[in-house]
Amino acid sequence: MRNIRILAINPGSTTTKIAVYQNVNPVFLKTIKHSVESLKDFDNISEQYEFRKDIILNELKKAEIRLDLIKAIVGRGGLVKPIESGVYEVNENLLRDLKNSPIGEHASNLGGLIANDLAKKLPNAKAYIADPVVVDELSPYARVTGHPAFRRKSIFHALNQKAVARTHAKSIMKSYEELNLIVVHLGGGITVGAHEKGKVVDVNQGLDGEGPYSPERSGTLPVGDLVTMCFSGKYTKNKIKKMITGEGGLVAFLGTNSAYEVEQKAIEGDKDAKFYFDAMAYQVSKAIGSMSPALKGDVDAILITGGIANSKYFVNKIIERVYKIAPIHVYPGEDEMKALAMNGLMVIKGEIKAKEYNK
Repeated sequence: MRNIRILAINPGSTTTKIAVYQNVNPVFLKTIKHSVESLKDFDNISEQYEFRKDIILNELKKAEIRLDLIKAIVGRGGLVKPIESGVYEVNENLLRDLKNSPIGEHASNLGGLIANDLAKKLPNAKAYIADPVVVDELSPYARVTGHPAFRRKSIFHALNQKAVARTHAKSIMKSYEELNLIVVHLGGGITVGAHEKGKVVDVNQGLDGEGPYSPERSGTLPVGDLVTMCFSGKYTKNKIKKMITGEGGLVAFLGTNSAYEVEQKAIEGDKDAKFYFDAMAYQVSKAIGSMSPALKGDVDAILITGGIANSKYFVNKIIERVYKIAPIHVYPGEDEMKALAMNGLMVIKGEIKAKEYNK
């Protein structure tokens, strides 16, 4: 058990990230970018399966990675049925829902499918997914909306939020299950979660853009105006969905999903860039504040992570509004590949037990 090798696979909409870890040390990291041209002939994401798998195998071969030494292959979990946090060994039920998602289509669904296919061909490997976006630990109150026809769903950056929370707990010599935390993921989508003693009891639904607006999501919109727009006859269903997710937020206001580009324009004196960047920080701050009551005001720390956490300007705009709630710790970037690999490593070492997906 001295030299355990783990392969992590994280498919995104325009990239496929792969990593090989030997115990806690990365020995191979690669982000494969997929151009619009290379994906244009695929009608849907499921059709990209063989294409992405072949690219992964080619990259591993070029890097002279010995597949026979790999003990676990951990794929990014996709849009399956709601499940509790943890590592799940890929079984027939999971394969079924990764292929035919009950929620919707997302590139991350390919992670578990490819992991399973590769593991079947290796002598010593098993396939897993870890903390998919559908991790659901919401309190009963958090599920309630203002009408029985609607219930709030838990779809958020579970993998990174959980990994950062555990990292922080370890840094202060405590367990994740001892702490109450508000964790903020700042990326293309923004999610803010209330972590109560190891469970995310409340969080905004990040897939459809609920909560703060983000670089490419509109966030919570005025419901009456949205209904009027839907029935105006001016927009198709797909167009409105794109306005909410993909073409909302900074994209709608400023024509770019690059927070870095917006920040630079703001610094250079662009008044619109500064206004909408500051307003996004304002909305994130409000979301942080709204999670304090979910923890009854007993908040040990606020953790800020994700790509936009690299922006000191943006983070400081948040800190100046929420610093009285709890101490703030910033963990810039997102190391999802390491999080996937470490989850696999804990299973192989027997530190945690893989769960069964029996939905």
